Amino acid sequence: MQMAIANHRRDNVLRLVLPVLLLVAVTGWAYWSTISALFQVWQNNEDYSAGQLVPLVAAFLTWRERKALAKCALRPAWLAGGLLLILALIARAYGLVFMYESAENYSLVLVMASLVLLVAGWQVFRRLGWILLILFLMVPFPGRIHNMISGPLQRLASSGSVFLLEAFGVRVSQQGNVLMLDGRIPMAVAEACSGLRMLTAFIIVAAFIAYMVKRPRWQKTALFASSIPVAVMCNILRLTVTAVLFMVASSEVAEKFFHDFAGLVMMPAAVLLMFGELWLMDILTLSESDPAHGPE
Repeated sequence: MQMAIANHRRDNVLRLVLPVLLLVAVTGWAYWSTISALFQVWQNNEDYSAGQLVPLVAAFLTWRERKALAKCALRPAWLAGGLLLILALIARAYGLVFMYESAENYSLVLVMASLVLLVAGWQVFRRLGWILLILFLMVPFPGRIHNMISGPLQRLASSGSVFLLEAFGVRVSQQGNVLMLDGRIPMAVAEACSGLRMLTAFIIVAAFIAYMVKRPRWQKTALFASSIPVAVMCNILRLTVTAVLFMVASSEVAEKFFHDFAGLVMMPAAVLLMFGELWLMDILTLSESDPAHGPE
């Protein structure tokens, strides 16, 4: 009996894997120009360089779900999958006609989601739903959204670092995104210092951690949402330390710290903060099984 179940699961995996590999190959061929353009952005735009990790993360998480996927019944959802595929192709056509690159990028993710429905059906789709959503994180923000985010992040980083510096007794004035330290040392907070790169990387890491931890859905959502303020706080702290180095050392040392050392340190610090959040949630959330808080 156990051997029959094992054989059935193996057949399910083969029935799922072989068509998926074929369709992935066809999709890769059809979207090769889009994939190539994405790769160029990952390599040349530091704000979105973390996007190249997303396909690897998605592949790992899918492999991790292999046993659960083997138990899923394969019932292709032709209608839903077909409608989603049509939507994806319309998005791509719009992107090609109006030269809107983001529409092509999002179309690629929608095509992958539609193929899951067409090949495996709703049960597998629901199992892979969070992973499919993570794939959207590999796509750079559209230009308009990038500008809407980058400018406020830059101003927030400037104002936040001024607040911290003044709290520690440093005399600093702010003119736009230029800080005058101790009345004599100017420090410009450029667009590259806005923290957008840190924000995109933290969101990806938070999505991975939220998926991996065994917590209630609301805790996973809170952890994922917290990646934004965590990224902002870490960037403000990095700018503050950089400003101090401008005053006590030199601009070369400060810039090297900001771009090299601090860039490496901030990610482990953010991960520790996220696990600290989980620890706080454990403390603040009353366990339903705690007899001290049970019904009287």
